[in-house]
Amino acid sequence: MTRHTARALLATGGLAVVAALTLTGCGSGFDSGSPSGSGDAGGLTSSDDALTIMIGSSGDAETKAVQDAVAAWSKDSGVKASVVPATDLAQQLSQGFAAGSPPDLFYLGSDQLAGFAENGSLKAYGDDLTNKDDFYPSLVQNFTYDGSFYCAPKDFSTLQLVINENLWTAAGLTDADVPTTWDQLASVAAKLTSGSTKGLVFGGEYARLGAFMAQAGGRLVSADGKTAEANSDANVEALTYVQKHLQDGTFAYASDVGAGWGGEAFGKQLGAMTIEGNWITGALGDYPDVKAKVVELPAGPAGKGTLQFTNCWGMAADSPNQKAALDLVQYLTSADQQLAFSKAFGPMPSVQSAADEWKSDNPDLVAFLTGADYAQGVPTNKGAADVITDFNAQLESLKTGDPKSILDSVQTNLEAVVG
Repeated sequence: MTRHTARALLATGGLAVVAALTLTGCGSGFDSGSPSGSGDAGGLTSSDDALTIMIGSSGDAETKAVQDAVAAWSKDSGVKASVVPATDLAQQLSQGFAAGSPPDLFYLGSDQLAGFAENGSLKAYGDDLTNKDDFYPSLVQNFTYDGSFYCAPKDFSTLQLVINENLWTAAGLTDADVPTTWDQLASVAAKLTSGSTKGLVFGGEYARLGAFMAQAGGRLVSADGKTAEANSDANVEALTYVQKHLQDGTFAYASDVGAGWGGEAFGKQLGAMTIEGNWITGALGDYPDVKAKVVELPAGPAGKGTLQFTNCWGMAADSPNQKAALDLVQYLTSADQQLAFSKAFGPMPSVQSAADEWKSDNPDLVAFLTGADYAQGVPTNKGAADVITDFNAQLESLKTGDPKSILDSVQTNLEAVVG
């Protein structure tokens, strides 16, 4: 797994299968305040143990920002803490839980909450947060399972269209050509396709193609989470549109151009446009010569549409120092610290008190926040992550496959876990 997928799949929706979801529950009932870590399961554990924080990072900017923040908290609190940037977050979390030594805190996507919560791997600490009322209610809902608010949303992101301004200008395009419809997107993608550069490059996964599905009026699961809707006519129309332009060579998957993700393809100018979230700003620090412009994704047959992703700070039920972990989470999710993270690598703060300053500080990124008004979240039903992983595998062959058959398969799999 490349650098981006640890964040883009977990920070932006967590679509990788985590084998730990199927493990035996990990909670062992440590006692709050007990140095030995044994006793009442209802409290928070407390000990002198150092904290381990595992993250999935979009690149050096994000890794350094989190490391610096944790180091500052550690210095003030006197609690030792280390940040582990995962190369494969799903696998490393799985191994940690299997070995009985998971990290104390870790990035956790909303799609993974149900499985982790149900098998006892997570500590539900949301109601202990002093800033719990500052989080956007929709984000709190994303991390609420069976009536319990499990973990603090660490930030959130939406997908929008990112344009290489130099390539755009070189192709004779102006601001008047910014696409607002699918037809216009196809037109500019064709004009931007030249040599080894494709007009539009994005990850070949639901976490990107799902934006087209939303623009067509489709979704995988109904808004109330009770009905599978994968093989709707809208979704077939969306995948058929993408397939057409994969076939004519104006669209491409990142893997098709030798890149690990859309941001890398964009930075290496293998794609003149990409579909990514606000985390791309941190990754583009590796490509200082690339000038990026962010605009809203064009509307589809049903209007505007995009996907919204969020992560929380998951806390292990087996952590021997949950009180310190809670204090660290509150520090990391404060308005000031989230604004600092935003400046470093681009995510939008999960607390409402930071919204106005974020808009003022990030005028070039406002399209991402605008998208929150009409964005869809990814399915959070238990087992949906496994279905989406299978969907992603099938999307790899979309260029030569049958969109309806792919979606029929997803529908069957979703019906087994939804409702």
